[in-house]
Amino acid sequence: MGQGNPEAAMDASSDEPVIALDLPPADPLSPETEAYFAKCREKLGLVPNVLTAYAFDEAKLTAFSTFYNDLMLGPSGLSKLEREMIAVVVSCVNRCFYCLVAHGAAVRTLSGDPALGEALAMNYRAARLSPRHRAMLDFAWLLAEAPHRVEEPDRARLREVGFSDRDIWDIAAVASFFSMSNRIASATDMRPNAEYHAAGR
Repeated sequence: MGQGNPEAAMDASSDEPVIALDLPPADPLSPETEAYFAKCREKLGLVPNVLTAYAFDEAKLTAFSTFYNDLMLGPSGLSKLEREMIAVVVSCVNRCFYCLVAHGAAVRTLSGDPALGEALAMNYRAARLSPRHRAMLDFAWLLAEAPHRVEEPDRARLREVGFSDRDIWDIAAVASFFSMSNRIASATDMRPNAEYHAAGR
């Protein structure tokens, strides 16, 4: 990781720079951002480093967090766990350290199954998955790895295991969001919060 700047965004749990770019959070943070970070601390016990990284530009932070929260927490035929599973598998395609650690922790915690979190991060095909989840993750992997190869039979397979067309949109939206997020994290050498490594084990 780059040398960074003493004023750069720091991971409060480890006193390490969050990213390799010299982009410290806005100073002062707006009351809205302070309130959002306080809510994160209350609900999660931490402020995810991805939010700290984006805080150099609060307009970008708001856009990122609004889209993320809609995709991952908003109404959907996909469960929260299923959305996290997609995040991990797409991050495996892209070898994104930050997202594999952060969302692998979420899968372990939500499923209560550390082995599932590990399998998805390493090779989802080794996991014991239902036909629904195998089809979902096959589609997410294909979309992340070779989007030009997605064809009607791929969508048809999702319908065969019970996904609606709205669900297919949501699978695609989550997978696409994480392909973008993975690239930002890799480009900036984004470091996951230390707490994620032990979560759900």
